[in-house]
Amino acid sequence: MKNSKCPFVITMGDPAGIGPEIIAKLAAKESVATPYFVIGDPHILRTAADKVGVHLKIHELSPSLEGFHDAWHRGELSVYSAGIALPDDLPIGQVDARAGEASYSWVTAAIDLALAGSIAGIITAPINKEAMRLAGLHYPGHTEILAERSGVSDFAMILANDELRVILVSIHVSLQDAIQAATIENELRTFRLAQEACLAFGIENPRIAVAGLNPHASENGLFGREDLDVIVPAINQAKREGLNISGPWPGDTIFMRARRGEFDIVVAQYHDQGLIPVKYLSVDHGVNITIGLPFIRTSVDHGTAFDIAGTGKAKHLSLLYAFKQAEKMIAFQQK
Repeated sequence: MKNSKCPFVITMGDPAGIGPEIIAKLAAKESVATPYFVIGDPHILRTAADKVGVHLKIHELSPSLEGFHDAWHRGELSVYSAGIALPDDLPIGQVDARAGEASYSWVTAAIDLALAGSIAGIITAPINKEAMRLAGLHYPGHTEILAERSGVSDFAMILANDELRVILVSIHVSLQDAIQAATIENELRTFRLAQEACLAFGIENPRIAVAGLNPHASENGLFGREDLDVIVPAINQAKREGLNISGPWPGDTIFMRARRGEFDIVVAQYHDQGLIPVKYLSVDHGVNITIGLPFIRTSVDHGTAFDIAGTGKAKHLSLLYAFKQAEKMIAFQQK
């Protein structure tokens, strides 16, 4: 994985969404240092390129990936067609079980290549959870697929942009389940992963701030006991382990303080607490990172956008940002 000659992989995401279009725009409009290929459907990518008004020379890769580097030097975009064959008339902008199954097969193919050391990392375009459910695949999102197939249990999702880094204690669960997930064990696991993530970004002695679960971090138990009984003991244990960590801080001010430079990363207790501030600041320059995997994985900070799929309006900037962040992470690994 630390071999600079290994390429990145971009998975196409749900083929009925904007993934193919933003990949086509990235390939046609951006020059990146690290070679990459796409796992997806070549025909759908060609169609997407036509819709966004760009010309792509596509090289179809075999499972051995033979000829990739030659194609890259010729300026061709290599596409590895793993998984099921999709019909030419797959409806765009609609939930479809075939698209859900295909997007899953492309992600798992990328994971297998990463675990084999054949690629340097994975950048993912968005999948559609409803389409996967229709295909009988019951995963809350990419993160859980990546962790399960990689055989890891300690993992977390990070959302980041130029102003904030946020890691989540719980991810795609109901708010009620998120409260139950606030245990000392889960808090400590997330604190340690926050430390690992910052070190992967080249931040020495990272300043970790923990958001409270309840309003005003409960104000000494006035608004719930979880902050006092769970989060504070976990923070104290993390301090004994040598982490530079503080909190719990009120959730309504902690992100503002981090944005001003007081903290390097914020531990948010649940999905919306952490993702709303990051996405409010910028979706185009946001990145989703899974930490705890045995390989690098970054992703766009948006969904499949079925409402604009097929129109050519989708922006590729978040995909470019995710690619650049993956390059930064591999560069730090190689030092």
